[in-house]
Amino acid sequence: MISIEYNNLGEVKSTEMFKVKYDYLLKKINDALSTIITEKDSPENIIYKAMNYSLMAGGKRLRPVLLLAVSEMLDIDLEEVMPYACALEMIHTYSLIHDDLPAMDNDDYRRGVLTNHKVFGEATAILAGDALLNYAFEHMLDCLMDKSRNKSYSLEDGVKAVSYIAKAAGVNGMIGGQVVDIESEGKEITLEQLEYIHKHKTGALIKASVMVPAILFSLDEDKKNALERYSSSIGLAFQVKDDILDAEGDFKLLGKSTGKDASSGKSTFVSMYGLENSREILNKLIKDAVESLQIFGEKAFFLKNLAAYIAERKN
Repeated sequence: MISIEYNNLGEVKSTEMFKVKYDYLLKKINDALSTIITEKDSPENIIYKAMNYSLMAGGKRLRPVLLLAVSEMLDIDLEEVMPYACALEMIHTYSLIHDDLPAMDNDDYRRGVLTNHKVFGEATAILAGDALLNYAFEHMLDCLMDKSRNKSYSLEDGVKAVSYIAKAAGVNGMIGGQVVDIESEGKEITLEQLEYIHKHKTGALIKASVMVPAILFSLDEDKKNALERYSSSIGLAFQVKDDILDAEGDFKLLGKSTGKDASSGKSTFVSMYGLENSREILNKLIKDAVESLQIFGEKAFFLKNLAAYIAERKN
C-alpha cells in the first residue's frame, strides 16, 4: 500500500477529498458523453443503440478523468478540453467492443453486463466499434472548427492534439500493441517484449490522456517531461495491475471473466514474475509516477492519488 495522502506541509489529506474530486470529474464526463450520440429516426438507428450501449455502460472513465485532472492542474478551462476527453473514451470503448469479440478475447461480459456482440450480434458490434472510432474524430474536429466555442489554444495546436490521439490509437500505439499481443500468445517472450505490448496496447491512450493538455497549451519542456514520465509509469502500472487482477480478481468486482490470460497462454507480469514480484514492480512504478509530479507542487495532489488508485483498484 502506498501512502501519499499529505500535502507539502506534511498535513494529512483525506481519501474522501480524492473520491469527491474523482466523482465530480466522472459526472462531468458522463454528462458530456450522454449528449454526444443520440438515437435517430432513421434506418440505421440500431448502430446508435449499439454505440450507446457500450459507451454508457459505466466504467472508471480513467482516460478522460486523467485528461480533465491534468487540465485542471494546469488551470485550463475543462470545457475547452472536453471534446478530447470524450473522444478518448469513445476510442477506448471501441477497443473494448472489438477486444470482446470471439475472434479476439471472446468475452461474454464487460462492466458487469453482456458484451456488445452478445446483445447486438457480431456484425453490428464490429460496426459499432468502427463507428465509435470514427465518431471520436468527427467530434474532435467538429468542435475544433466550431467558431462559436471558446478556445484559448490555436487551430494548429488543436490539430497536433488530434494527431497525437490518432497515433496513440493506431498501428504505432494501441493497435500495434494488440497485434504483438496476439502474435505472442502461447510463446515465450522477453520482458522487453512484454513491456512493449503493455506500453502500446494500454499505455499509449493513457499517455495521450495526460499529454493532450500539454500539447494544446504549449507547456514548457520541464513540465512536459514530467508529465511524460508520469504517463509512462501509470500506463505500465495500469496493465501490471490488470495482470494481477486477472490472476486473483473477483468477477463480481471486475464485471468480466478472470483467468483469461493463463487459459489463452498469454505472457503477463504475473506469469513471468509471480504475484508478489508483480506487486513490487507495480509499487515501484507508482512511486516513480508520484515523484515525477514534484515540479507541480501542491496542485498535483489529485494526480498523485490517482496513481495510488490505479495500484489499489479492485476492477
